[in-house]
Amino acid sequence: MDFALYKDVNGFAHGHDFFEDVLRFFAKDAPYLFFALLAVLWLARGKYATRSGRHGVAAAGFSALLALGAAQVLSHLVERARPYVAHPHDAYLFVARSTDSSFPSDHATGAFAIATAIWLRNRRVGWLALAMATVVSVARVAVGAHYPGDVLAGAALGALAALALWVPVVRRPLHALADWAGALYERAANAVLRAPSRA
Repeated sequence: MDFALYKDVNGFAHGHDFFEDVLRFFAKDAPYLFFALLAVLWLARGKYATRSGRHGVAAAGFSALLALGAAQVLSHLVERARPYVAHPHDAYLFVARSTDSSFPSDHATGAFAIATAIWLRNRRVGWLALAMATVVSVARVAVGAHYPGDVLAGAALGALAALALWVPVVRRPLHALADWAGALYERAANAVLRAPSRA
């Protein structure tokens, strides 16, 4: 079932160059998109947007670290071969080869950890982040790097990590850290803006 779905998605990308190119971009360069989204959230203006955005950025970073750490442990326990290694004649690879375990997908793990952490604190931006994470996950299958089960496991792991940091006993100090860092940033930005220009 997992391999059959992999062949359908990977084969579709192979037969449709436009989708292959778009999905390859998301499969390879997704981290830059998420960094840009987090930067926008951190720099957002307005009391509510600023506070919830910065809480989301802090939580996203710690959620991704937690989820990716757990993913490394799982990958050593499962050690699943990549589909292009296990089925070299039935897979089309559109990105560089990797020698690590296919399970779980690090890209899906990190993307859903970040997206879920944002969604818990800012629904409007969170839905966008979840949509991006979904595209990244599908793209990792389409380009031949992972089985669907790998990205589903990564998505679940990332979401669970974000939910674990949503527990009040963890969430409160995490938000306090974001508020402290945000206050430092605001003071520094205001000092730069108010500094007299020098010829």
